[in-house]
Amino acid sequence: MYRLLIADDEALEREGLEWIITRMMPETFHIIHASNGREAIQKADEHRPHIVMMDVQMPGIQGLDALKEIKAHNPTVKMVLVTAYEYFDYAQQALSLGVKEYLVKPAKRERIVTVLQRLLDEIKEERASRGEQLAIREKYLQLLPLAETELALAFMSDRTHGREVEAQRLAELLELSWQQGLALVIALKQADASNSPQAAEDRRKPIADTVRGLLSEQIKDRYRWIASPLLHEHIVIFLFAREGMEEDVLLQELRELGTALLKPLEQRCAIQASIGIGSIQTQLKGMRRSYDEAVFASTYPSSWGRLCVFKDLQHPAQEEYKQQAERVSDKAASERSYVELAIKRIREEREQHTYNVVERAAAYIQERYQEELSLEEVAEQVHLNPHYFSKVFKQQTGETFIDYVTRLRIDKAKALILEGQFSLKEVCYMIGYKDPNYFSRVFKKVTGVTPTEYRTR
Repeated sequence: MYRLLIADDEALEREGLEWIITRMMPETFHIIHASNGREAIQKADEHRPHIVMMDVQMPGIQGLDALKEIKAHNPTVKMVLVTAYEYFDYAQQALSLGVKEYLVKPAKRERIVTVLQRLLDEIKEERASRGEQLAIREKYLQLLPLAETELALAFMSDRTHGREVEAQRLAELLELSWQQGLALVIALKQADASNSPQAAEDRRKPIADTVRGLLSEQIKDRYRWIASPLLHEHIVIFLFAREGMEEDVLLQELRELGTALLKPLEQRCAIQASIGIGSIQTQLKGMRRSYDEAVFASTYPSSWGRLCVFKDLQHPAQEEYKQQAERVSDKAASERSYVELAIKRIREEREQHTYNVVERAAAYIQERYQEELSLEEVAEQVHLNPHYFSKVFKQQTGETFIDYVTRLRIDKAKALILEGQFSLKEVCYMIGYKDPNYFSRVFKKVTGVTPTEYRTR
């Protein structure tokens, strides 16, 4: 029911309106009374009405002043101005408050119903619109982690040629500019090789969550950033510098950030890490280069628990640097290949996720096939957009949703017919059809024979 507040200093007016509304629009409104402007404001705060019918002339706080106060606390409320002819010079002020409807005393029943019904239609439309907006926002928020992962992998991949447009679209979806940025690689000390695959998998999520949480705490709103998943004991953070920011200032801040990450990782996740920071670069190829530099720097320290900035290593006279460069050069191919392997793994995980979704959908259909199932209902159960669900369902099962449900029902019907315990009409209802003639037509279309012919075989 909708909540309707009637504010009028004359009790007979309030009761008269309630009498008309409850009889002309039964079971529609829960009606609240207020005898003056102050009480109307209090009742509106308490009950949050959907519609307020406010008399203009009341003792104390006037109707328009009360409406203004109510609107300030409940912006979506619909307002009806109740007035006499001689007071209708208030119309301009009422319009400025968003009052679109009015009733002139004494109002006819039909006029009252017309006004209220129009407002109810508005409320329903706004609710539907808000529902659509929330659904779109929910889907958008679900897409953001995927877009972030895809963009991070695009920056990390050797195959940058031809991916600029794709990367730009992902960046636009994430509302970030990647014209200037750098990579920060967190290299984690590998777990004991004797650990089971499940044990290794179980450690991934808390580590990734800890890194993201620490970044949010440390960076706050100073930079935009995205993070890759935990891939082969590496997490890559791509940070995007503000326009005009000096590289030395940024690198100093990132040194502090990296140092702040190392200790909590060891304390919270019981894992040692080293951190490498690449140089500021531009465009897709530049981000890839910064990533390579960060990988190099993350492998440079001779012990875990340290941070290394690639720019600090660019001193050819240092013998240690030369030796390290030779060592990393020998491993360059393997360092690059782990990204491609990681991309393959991500895709495999997505395929497995899709397979699991379709399995859950099929199980739901098996339980409810006797009911009037719709594709939208099943898609909602597995939290997918109906269009996308239809596509992946066909890919995984080889059948459309309708064909799958129909085949399932007819298979059940065939089994019940062969049992011989039920009439064909009973079988029809048991498998979810309401019309025996329609059931017979569908059965023949699927099996080539009618249910009667199938029984007498």
